[in-house]
This record gives sequence, structure tokens and C-alpha cells, in this order.
Amino acid sequence: MKLPVILTPGEDGWIIAECPVLPGCISQGKTKEEVLDNIREAAELWLEEEPAGPAL
Repeated sequence: MKLPVILTPGEDGWIIAECPVLPGCISQGKTKEEVLDNIREAAELWLEEEPAGPAL
């Protein structure tokens, strides 16, 4: 499943990732590769906790 992700530079040098279709699904990382891995894991966990999936 492909989900949209928004990357934003943080003030402290970290990159912030947010998946807007999954409320509260946010992560961060030092590199683009790291933050994408982290948000992928966060989205998988979010979807495991929401049996019906996101309310779109």
C-alpha cells in the first residue's frame, strides 16, 4: 500500500515525516533514508492498531 508522506526539515537538523491520511502518524530521522524507514514502520503499526484502516 502506498501512502502520501510529507517531509519537513526540523529546527534541530532532524527531518520530520508525517502521513496525513493516518492521524497522528509522525516520525523523524537524521537522514531521508532513516526518516522514510521510520515513517514506514510507524504507518504499519498505526494500521495494525486500526482494524478498519483510516477513515477517509
